Amino acid sequence: MQWNGADYREQWAGRVAFITGAVTGIGLGVAQAFADAGMRLALSYRNEDDRAKAAEWFAMKGYEPPLFVKLDVTDRARFAEVADEVEAHFGAVHVLVNNAGVSVFGPTDEASYDDYDWIMGVNFGGVVNGLVSFLPKIKAATGRRHVTNVSSMTAFLPGPQAGIYTASKFAVRGLTDSLRYNLAPHSIGCSLCCPALTRTNAWSSAMKRPGGFGESGFPETSDDQLRQFGTAFEEGMDPYEVGAKILRGMTLQDGLILTHPEHGPDFEELHAKTMAALPVEEAPAGRLHIEELRRKAMRDAEAGLVINLDDLT
Repeated sequence: MQWNGADYREQWAGRVAFITGAVTGIGLGVAQAFADAGMRLALSYRNEDDRAKAAEWFAMKGYEPPLFVKLDVTDRARFAEVADEVEAHFGAVHVLVNNAGVSVFGPTDEASYDDYDWIMGVNFGGVVNGLVSFLPKIKAATGRRHVTNVSSMTAFLPGPQAGIYTASKFAVRGLTDSLRYNLAPHSIGCSLCCPALTRTNAWSSAMKRPGGFGESGFPETSDDQLRQFGTAFEEGMDPYEVGAKILRGMTLQDGLILTHPEHGPDFEELHAKTMAALPVEEAPAGRLHIEELRRKAMRDAEAGLVINLDDLT
């Protein structure tokens, strides 16, 4: 990379950001890139040892200590408390990064209700809770503001062992793509980030399954198997690079932030399959008119206009 967080200090210095799952992995990479850009940070965490290690990095750099808040992103009441705590501490909140998630795999046809409830509750429900808790405060702030939801490359490229994880990331993609049009009239940027293989401990999520979701339908996986799977993550992108690319995308007001260049062949294949699936026939004039109204509404919404149902017919 030829740039890092410091390249964007003029744009973001002094802005207050709240990041979930922010003391390890991609969340920490985002926090470090934001700190290099002069942003003030509130970071959620679950593990005290991870929090302490993250705090050491900020102290070593001589940065303002972040506000660390303990949070289970599925806990709506606690999320609302955290939003109030962050606002009380900093006076305003300008940036939200919904990053926290679990990465759990298994054959979807054998999944239990607990498998669905846990993975969807964290990966999609956690994003929902962040939006509901923080958007009123971000709307009340002024100046440069932004929401970034971290999804995954699986939001475009599903796999045989990642059905529920993929569903959760597809859901985050759809929500974010729609939310962007709603936030534009408030002059709030909105980005979807879909990272791929990153050097994190995401593979260990299955080893931290909460007791309340203990009835899994997935075949039992040994710690040794999980650790072997984790070796693939050692080849991943540095989390700081992902964070810096997120910061760059936010600065450019990019709606979609893709961090990994190696997926060009996948997108070419996906595009070809999608186009091949379209029927080769004429559409009636009425349907063509409705779809053109939809396209215009999307363009107008992205330009900052409020779109009503009347605009779609």
